[in-house]
Amino acid sequence: MDWASEYRPKHITEVVGNSSALHQMVAWAREWTPESKPLLLYGKPGTGKTSSAYALATDFQWEVIELNASDQRTRDVIRKVAGTSSTTGTLSGAVRKLILLDEADNLHGTADRGGARAIIEVIASSRQPIILIANDLYQLAPEIRARCEPVQFKALPARSIVPRLRYICSAEHLACSDEALKGIADAASGDMRAAITMLEAAAIGRDTLGEPDVATSRKDERSSVFTLVSAVYGKTRAPDLMRIASEVDETPDTLAQWIEANVHAIHDRDRYIQAYHCLSRSDEYIGRTYRQQYYTLWRYATALMVLGVSGAAGGGGIHARINAPDRWKKMAGYRRQKGIRTTMLGKLGRSLHLSQYLLRDTYLTPVSLLADRDPLSFARHFALDTDELTLLIHDKAKAQRVVKALREEEKALLKEHPRIEQEQAKKAASAPAREDMARPVVQKAPDPGPRAETPPLSPEDAKQEESRSQKTLFDGF
Repeated sequence: MDWASEYRPKHITEVVGNSSALHQMVAWAREWTPESKPLLLYGKPGTGKTSSAYALATDFQWEVIELNASDQRTRDVIRKVAGTSSTTGTLSGAVRKLILLDEADNLHGTADRGGARAIIEVIASSRQPIILIANDLYQLAPEIRARCEPVQFKALPARSIVPRLRYICSAEHLACSDEALKGIADAASGDMRAAITMLEAAAIGRDTLGEPDVATSRKDERSSVFTLVSAVYGKTRAPDLMRIASEVDETPDTLAQWIEANVHAIHDRDRYIQAYHCLSRSDEYIGRTYRQQYYTLWRYATALMVLGVSGAAGGGGIHARINAPDRWKKMAGYRRQKGIRTTMLGKLGRSLHLSQYLLRDTYLTPVSLLADRDPLSFARHFALDTDELTLLIHDKAKAQRVVKALREEEKALLKEHPRIEQEQAKKAASAPAREDMARPVVQKAPDPGPRAETPPLSPEDAKQEESRSQKTLFDGF
């Protein structure tokens, strides 16, 4: 077992730093009721979010049901795992079950399609406590953020990391100088998990550690694209800008898209025009690079976009959230629409015994007209959600009203179900218990004799029969 897992805190009192966040978590757990909002723990990786959630569950004797980014978190998976767990009791004797959704800000792509809606449904119907964990608060859907109580975990200062590292050295009988421990804590940049991993890597094959021994095990300090964008629009010097650009693991065409997506931070009209002029010149060099396969030109493209836009910005800085390129957002939207259309066609095709391609190319228009005439019956019969019904009838507000009405029907049926079962149990108890009266009498039907063979239909008759069956099928709507 690696040291980060072995020395993970078991109780809240063992968690390092973020005392205000821990007090907020404990208060929430003590006062939790089914009406309480879920907790949303957010902050940089390695600040103790997941460890604190498990420690809280241990202290309050709660069983933990976890879903994380390694799972395929589709709507069905979340409903099956988290949804079922949130509405049922425990079998292990635990007081409650804690539903833990780690890396909740990584719900994207077709694999997680419907996952955000399923989380909202689980939150609305849960009878058990829920904690969501995210690195970036604003990568979560606004609907999820509005339904949660946010708890921020801040990066740990080096002075808080050093005592924990010293404790691990003592437990592992490892002699380590204070300078080495401070060097590891500084290099970890507030990430406790990274600091412990660096200490373990430096200790392999050694009984003592000095400052030179930890130099090779330090955390990879490559800059991110967010660091570069902040530096470009800030007051960073030119040599540091080029160094950060070289550390970012992205190609110049990707960097240009990120810098262009945040050029709105420049409010002066003349400076704004100057920034776009530098970006256009940089784009010319990027185009020449791909056409001529001469990648030396990338350095000119990088210098133009980084230094040119930085000079145009004048050190004004970014005072809002850093935006991702619009092109990426559109591509994600197209993929999402394609996934919704595929799922919707699959539901309709299976029920109508038609292939998705035939339904899309031939019958989608009449099916849409039928759905628009009676959307409630259509959505109930084919189990369509809001997005699928919207794609079919092209009216989002109407689709939302229809799906909301269906959910109200389901809630009414769930409330009615226990009452019906109680009435049936009372009738069964009051009925005579004799076996001969309880057993139904089954009469054997007379043998109709051998059936006459049906002559095969001609091609014209078969075609007419198929059209009649399709008409009968659609008549219900």
